[in-house]
Amino acid sequence: MACFLIQKLIMNKRGPKPKGKVKIRWSAGFAYAIGLIATDGNVSKERSLVTFVSKDLEQIENFNKCLNINPKIGRHKSGSTDELAYRVQFGDVIFIKFLIEIGITPAKSKTLGQVIIPTEYFFDFLRGVIDGDGYVHSYFDPRWRSSFLWYLGFCSASLGFLSWIRSELRTRLNVEGHVTVSKRSSCMQLKYAKREASVIVRQLYMNKNVISLSRKRLKINKILAIVDKLAKMN
Repeated sequence: MACFLIQKLIMNKRGPKPKGKVKIRWSAGFAYAIGLIATDGNVSKERSLVTFVSKDLEQIENFNKCLNINPKIGRHKSGSTDELAYRVQFGDVIFIKFLIEIGITPAKSKTLGQVIIPTEYFFDFLRGVIDGDGYVHSYFDPRWRSSFLWYLGFCSASLGFLSWIRSELRTRLNVEGHVTVSKRSSCMQLKYAKREASVIVRQLYMNKNVISLSRKRLKINKILAIVDKLAKMN
């Protein structure tokens, strides 16, 4: 009897189990948010905090919507440029444990590799990666008439992460791409040009209703409109 009372007292001292703020259930929006965390997020196991920063308020609002959370949106100076950016931060021990289990660890910038994503949500995750640290760049080459060049790129300090994305896209879409290393920083880029870039973005935005960063999506739509127009002319 005495042993039973002692065990009950110890269990009571443990307190209630922590409740997660984020409902962990895979969906297109949830996978998109994971892509944002993999690029522009920060995970602190010691402080039990998830932080997400963006210069786009829409990006912050999309992030909150996809995770169904409502933390206070703050402003702070970002990086060495001292530009003001938006930031949300929240504590969730259970969600942090989940992130670590799928491959998004604290101090992830140079150690990030494969992220465990259900196959049906890979491109939703990749759209989050594009909106986080991706870019599109286009121009008409003045040397040849109607020669339109454009590129889709993923930036990361982790070669392992870019290599994993490249491998997945090679398997899924039969595109090759190439990795370059910046001479000015430790950032590496996985680049796709013209036809391969078109194949990828058409897959990313196949559904017009998917969540995304509107300014980046608008830029991609304008590029695709030029590509389609030139294809009809040739």
